[in-house]
Amino acid sequence: MKLHTFVTDTQNPQQRGRQIGECWAPQIQQTCALYLDFFSQVDIDPQRVRAIGEASLESLQTWSPHLAQELVATAEGAGLSLWQLAALNSRTEILATMPAGTEGECSTAVFAPAGAEVPRTIQTWDWHDSLVPNGLLMQLQGSTGLQVKLFTEFGMLGKIGVNSAGLGLHFNILHHASDNATAGVPVHAIARRVLEEARSVDEAISLARSAWVSASTVLTVFSRQDCAPRAASIELSPQATALVLPNAEGWLTHTNHFLAPELVPGERTADVGTTYQRLAHVDAQRGDMDDRNITVRARAMCGEAGDQAPICFHPDLSLSPKERWETLLTIGIDTAGGNLLYSTGNPMVMAEKGHLRF
Repeated sequence: MKLHTFVTDTQNPQQRGRQIGECWAPQIQQTCALYLDFFSQVDIDPQRVRAIGEASLESLQTWSPHLAQELVATAEGAGLSLWQLAALNSRTEILATMPAGTEGECSTAVFAPAGAEVPRTIQTWDWHDSLVPNGLLMQLQGSTGLQVKLFTEFGMLGKIGVNSAGLGLHFNILHHASDNATAGVPVHAIARRVLEEARSVDEAISLARSAWVSASTVLTVFSRQDCAPRAASIELSPQATALVLPNAEGWLTHTNHFLAPELVPGERTADVGTTYQRLAHVDAQRGDMDDRNITVRARAMCGEAGDQAPICFHPDLSLSPKERWETLLTIGIDTAGGNLLYSTGNPMVMAEKGHLRF
């Protein structure tokens, strides 16, 4: 994955959307084409793809008009049909209509004890390597005046990021029995609005609860403020929204299965997947993962197994693109400076080659 950067200072969503669309039209067009082809590979009817995309956009227009306006303007700037970009932003909602696969995406660890120290975080982002030849690091001025820095896929409203109020967010997919095809608010848009508007963990929770969803996801949010709660995993599902709070030492870890007791009975991830193994691995490494230096945290996250640890995915090129997974990004969030600390590849790549700052 090749990473690109983009900075915009307009708070007008139409202007921002057109800027993004016009500047990155080839990359956005490519990402849309790759996802539309991927949906066909996994046997999702093209009419269903379009229907869910359009209906999810309607849900977004009700819940966050300014983000819907940005999406419309981005499609215009990139020369795409609106339904195509809407389907891209609703990829989680579209994929939620399928049976859950044996893999998930992402392993997250946040250390946020009470006291003066800012949270120390790290996440892997695992996904199909064929879908993301390019990724975007973007800085923008949010609707309430907060500066936001985020990582996302081209054409998508949001994913992982931090704002100038010191609120950070990590993002993991989940699967629940209540997931359905009713086309709720796109979960990637929920992450974006939280980053634009929330100044505390409580505000992030309130914003996330205000959205109705048709697909499950967990947003792990945390603050540089010594507030209560200082961090929380917000588990979203159509059935309910639930919270997971840090343990007594201040650790909050998550992979791709539900942890909140009220949602665990509806878990839909296959037991043969790696999510339980990855969480056990991350939990076992916690004692060595509290270092201020993210490259030290990255090495500790892998442990003695190095890049063969279960949190590191390596694409098997003998498999079809829909079956291949790769750890495309390792990223931590500096809430004190409002920066993203990142490296393409798995945590051992970061440990050996260092990280970049955005």
